[in-house]
Amino acid sequence: MSFLHRVAGLLTFREPGSGITAPPDEPASRARPGKKAVAGPKSLQPEEVLRQQIPLFRALKDNAEVLRRVFRLPQNKDLVMREFTLNTSPPLRALALFYDGMTDKMVQDMAVLQPLMLLAGLRGEDAARLLEKIVETLLPGNQVETVSNFRDLVDGVLEGSTALIFDGIDKGVIVESKGYDYRRVDKPSVEAVIRGPQEAFTENFRTNTALVRRILRAPELVTEILQVGRVNRAFVAVMYLDGTANPRVVEEVRRRISSIRTDFIGDSGLLEQFIEDVPLGLAPQTVATERPDRVAANLAEGRVAILVGGSPFALVVPATFYSVFQTAEDAYVRWPFGTALRLVRFLGLMVALFLPGIYVAVSGYHHEMIPTDLLVAMTGSRERVPFPTVVEVLLMDIAFELIREAGVRIPGTVGTMLGIVGALILGQAVVAANIVSPVVIIIIALTAIGSFAIANYSLALSIRYLRFAYTLLGAFLGFYGLVLGVFLHVCLLADMRSFGVPYLAPAAPERRTGPDLILRGPAWEQDVRPGDVEPVKARRQPPVSRGWLLRRRKGGRGDKR
Repeated sequence: MSFLHRVAGLLTFREPGSGITAPPDEPASRARPGKKAVAGPKSLQPEEVLRQQIPLFRALKDNAEVLRRVFRLPQNKDLVMREFTLNTSPPLRALALFYDGMTDKMVQDMAVLQPLMLLAGLRGEDAARLLEKIVETLLPGNQVETVSNFRDLVDGVLEGSTALIFDGIDKGVIVESKGYDYRRVDKPSVEAVIRGPQEAFTENFRTNTALVRRILRAPELVTEILQVGRVNRAFVAVMYLDGTANPRVVEEVRRRISSIRTDFIGDSGLLEQFIEDVPLGLAPQTVATERPDRVAANLAEGRVAILVGGSPFALVVPATFYSVFQTAEDAYVRWPFGTALRLVRFLGLMVALFLPGIYVAVSGYHHEMIPTDLLVAMTGSRERVPFPTVVEVLLMDIAFELIREAGVRIPGTVGTMLGIVGALILGQAVVAANIVSPVVIIIIALTAIGSFAIANYSLALSIRYLRFAYTLLGAFLGFYGLVLGVFLHVCLLADMRSFGVPYLAPAAPERRTGPDLILRGPAWEQDVRPGDVEPVKARRQPPVSRGWLLRRRKGGRGDKR
């Protein structure tokens, strides 16, 4: 056997310009030990390369041929494929791939190309040892990864890193060199508060995870990263506190995200539609927030946060009606005022949902509920109006929704001006033309103000369109229709689930929780976490959390003695 080995060694040859020995005429299709035979570079299709983990070839020209087809060269003009020679003995040919505009040119020049082209002084050795020396001694980047298949190599380039492949070595290297521009951390635009942190998520994935980790400086905070979308392969981070979050909830979140099969996930709003329990639910089943402090507070309660690359909004699950209804500022002000703020928002929700329906029901069926003087005034104002009350309300409600949508779509300050001026002019014009009565204008204005008081956009959107259903129920059945609608509405909400958690929990079904539902209790009385998520650690602070008060009482008794 030793004689045969010597003969095989004499038959091997050294390729020109390469310090790696390779067998002559390596077949394009070869079988590796324990692996299936791999097709040659000319027969590989781009879809096959991205779908399967096809190993890299030894020959640089074969790898370059496959990568040119995958990245659609030469039609694709923003991909840079740079061939260069390493300063080794003998010289070694290499290839660098990166997207222009997604990488930092300074990092590439100083941490990738310059060490390899100018500072390298390695001598020819076997492939594994030479690649190991390149990674350990010549690439000073803080994140360097060795890959062995085309799929991982392509993913690294698409993420903004620089990919390196070498002639005679069937492995590649991914060097972290991201340098694309992104929006800096700014103030929240949707969930603005007066007292509290003034930072919001951005479109940068790593910035968002760092914002959360900067608040929760705990080693048990786990960040699992998944990829969703065949075309854009968006990063999705699942964050939770290990030892606090319910493992069943974490596993369910992981299972739902991993099972998504689609081409494109561009925002957390799209992901939400793929993972929610009830697609036709009457309320949002996730908490969408742009505030890192709110995400951190929910993680501390035992919930799970989902962040999508390119989206400035995070999702928090499981969600209940109370978690959707609350705001971050409730916890930052003293508890009596936090309770008052919640009661005001709850009143706004009731007004936005029921006021038009109540007005239509009272006007059509229950005149005895209106004081006589007010009834006479309302009847006199409607004397020349040709439409029934329900038609008046629906016309003005639809007109106001059109103005609101137009104000959002028109850019700049023109949209705000349109919303104010349009509503004033339209209201005055329809009253002067005897199309609607002045009372209906007041009702619709109060309804709009109530909907603006709802902090969560998805919940406000749901309330805005459920209002039409209650208006029709009040028009056809009066108060009986409103009561029937409320009964069906509550039954549907009680039947909803968010990742297995009842939507009205911990009130229905009743579970142990702190004083933090509709009313905001004192912070020192919230000893336990919300029972709806069934966290592993139910208690978050001792029964007596204000230790200074206990010590003062002990000192007082000692002084009396």
